[in-house]
Amino acid sequence: MFWLVWIILVGLIAGWATGKIMKGSGYGPLIDILLGIAGAIIGGFILRILGFYTSGGIIPEILVAIFGAVVLVWLARKIK
Repeated sequence: MFWLVWIILVGLIAGWATGKIMKGSGYGPLIDILLGIAGAIIGGFILRILGFYTSGGIIPEILVAIFGAVVLVWLARKIK
């Protein structure tokens, strides 16, 4: 059960930070969580392809999720 709380916490923080970076405010709690989770998946995938690996912990996980979420929002805006 703790892993679910961990995922939600990382997703919320990463989504909120991405909202601040890309838009100027958050997208709302639910969208922030979903954006952060998707960002963590995308960011982890991109960084593994580039040969970067995190050592674990909340700070590296949040940074990877923010990176992936920023890429995701940027791509969505380009497609739009």
